[in-house]
Amino acid sequence: MQGLRAIAILLFLLIAGCGAQEANPLPSDTLIRLADDEIKSLDPHSVSDLASLRVASDQFEGLTRYAADGEIEPGLAASWSASDDGLVWAFTLRDGLTFSDGTPIAASLFPAIFERLRDPATAAPTASLFDAIETVESTGPDRVTIILAYPYPALLELLAHPAMAALPLHRITEAGEDWTGERPLVTSGPYRLTDWTLNDRALLERNPCWHEGAAPIARIAWRPVDDSLTAMRIFLAGGADIAGEFPSTRLESLRTNRPEATRVAGYRGAYYFAFNTRQPPFDDVRVRRAMSLAVDRRWISEELLAIGTEPAWGIIPPGLSGLDPIMPDSEGMTRSARLDEARRLLSEAGYGPDSPLSFDIRFNSAAEHRRISVALAAMWEPLGVEARLFNSEATLHFAALRRGDFTLARSGWIGDISAPENFLAVHRSDAGAINYSGYANAEYDAALDTALAEPDPAARARQMRAAEAILVRDVPVLPIYYYVSRSLVGPRVSGWIDNPANVHPSRTLLLTEVE
Repeated sequence: MQGLRAIAILLFLLIAGCGAQEANPLPSDTLIRLADDEIKSLDPHSVSDLASLRVASDQFEGLTRYAADGEIEPGLAASWSASDDGLVWAFTLRDGLTFSDGTPIAASLFPAIFERLRDPATAAPTASLFDAIETVESTGPDRVTIILAYPYPALLELLAHPAMAALPLHRITEAGEDWTGERPLVTSGPYRLTDWTLNDRALLERNPCWHEGAAPIARIAWRPVDDSLTAMRIFLAGGADIAGEFPSTRLESLRTNRPEATRVAGYRGAYYFAFNTRQPPFDDVRVRRAMSLAVDRRWISEELLAIGTEPAWGIIPPGLSGLDPIMPDSEGMTRSARLDEARRLLSEAGYGPDSPLSFDIRFNSAAEHRRISVALAAMWEPLGVEARLFNSEATLHFAALRRGDFTLARSGWIGDISAPENFLAVHRSDAGAINYSGYANAEYDAALDTALAEPDPAARARQMRAAEAILVRDVPVLPIYYYVSRSLVGPRVSGWIDNPANVHPSRTLLLTEVE
């Protein structure tokens, strides 16, 4: 299948390069968007990857939703209010809401959605994101009340996540797990899926019953292209309106030749590698600290990538806590001094010339991941460390991480919401499979619990920083840089607004005539 797909893409590029852009222009009523991966599932309770969530956001709407600029606005709820202590929130639904099949959307739906999300049988990978919610209640035919276990300033953004959107439980009850196979899919948002061909496209058409009427663009085609270079070439050949990624090595060329299409902006995400702390050699914190000391993050960000990323020693991106990004004291040391300290730590842990440290660096297929992995291996060579490269495609890579089948692996976190706790909670001892490193520290869990219970914003930020400092000290992950978003947006598209969440719902975009 992958071989046939590669051949198809190659043929497309050859044809496009020979003038197919003029012979076969993009359909006037369809927005072509390139995703960086295939959809994993159409059920928002079954996915946590960005490709699947972006398609889900086009189809399912919650009490709140994202606006074009990444801010939160009313969704299915017309209004809301909160108690003085911030623990009780009341939402009033819009009038006359229905699913795409005409079935009414009532307040009683939302407690059932929350129950399904938290049900262990659902095995929702994003369930832990909603730990702040104690209960969801229907307190009237159009009134939903949410009671929190502790103050949660980012609740309105959390409710825009597809996992708390209005899902067609009436179809799920009747069809069971086969509900996602129905065409058209029953949805609550501006679009509904009418066709999904694996490794080709997911085609969405307007939901005829959406509360705002007809969505601005008639059809949305999401096409999976997991290689950013290939995606860039398809875009430049006129085969797509939007490419969600391009190689960092092509930024200068794109800014020279297609400046109007090239978009780079700050992004709420941290790029890091996960140590497997469950087994040697990285069950020893001294070894993890030695590896971290030897990494020249500034060189990777400023020289190797050179796309505006900031070097990272922590995992909370700039701007999320109101505090400057964390930086350890070791950054004030010279590289030579850091290497000497790394050698001392490795020696204490039993590694040296007579017992060299050797392991695999696992990464998923992408030129950038390979370049960074090669750089890390080179930075560790002066310590006598042999780091071998191990590459696999994304699905296999992240399946291995969830199983704990790795030693050191490329990872990272793109925030589901703009809140420090979203980045920190991933590393709790009870976070489950998303805690790839297997890190378990009661001190860290307690520090995060203290921060979550703090209602004062300034004190809460300081306590979040204290929890992050424990994580940085214990090094279960190796932070490298804070993300920037990189997108290519074609001349037909208007309404695109760069924002830190990097959310660009299809309903906020327009297709215009290009002369």
